[in-house]
Amino acid sequence: MPDGTYLTALITPTIRGHRRERLLAAARAGADLSDINAVPDAYDQRGLPVIHLARVIEYDVPDRVGNGTGELIVVLSTITELAGDNGARADELAVAYNERWEEETANDQLKTHLRGPGRVLRSRLPDLVHQEVWAYLIVHHAISELTARASAAADLNPDSLSFAKALRMIRRTAPGTADISP
Repeated sequence: MPDGTYLTALITPTIRGHRRERLLAAARAGADLSDINAVPDAYDQRGLPVIHLARVIEYDVPDRVGNGTGELIVVLSTITELAGDNGARADELAVAYNERWEEETANDQLKTHLRGPGRVLRSRLPDLVHQEVWAYLIVHHAISELTARASAAADLNPDSLSFAKALRMIRRTAPGTADISP
């Protein structure tokens, strides 16, 4: 594509043999995969598509340590248009992918480290569930704020500090109750 990305066809892994070869041949021949009805054998017995058009975005992320070993990131997206209401530029998709992982990291911090793996909320009543979720969110915010301030004071990237290590340190050093300002 003009922006350096390219399109690919993803075929359901259970499709094998001659059928898979026919689908690959149609994709290589330039069949319009956006119109799946034009592709032979494109549906399974339940009427679900077995071939999907995807856009491949490749970009390098510079090494944070600075030793020259950047990382190649490859993103697959069903957004195949470059512009318009249904489109996106490659740089926009790369930024969205990075932001998605920032969210995943925050979810991991909440669910795995702060709450603990395998633990469920103790509350049984809806109001108490809301209260417990808000408590976790407030504590997560407080720890994130502390690590952000510590990283700023040390002139470090906040992402370079470990949430899990900060949580362990706080648990070891905090008295039975902590005073967190509103």
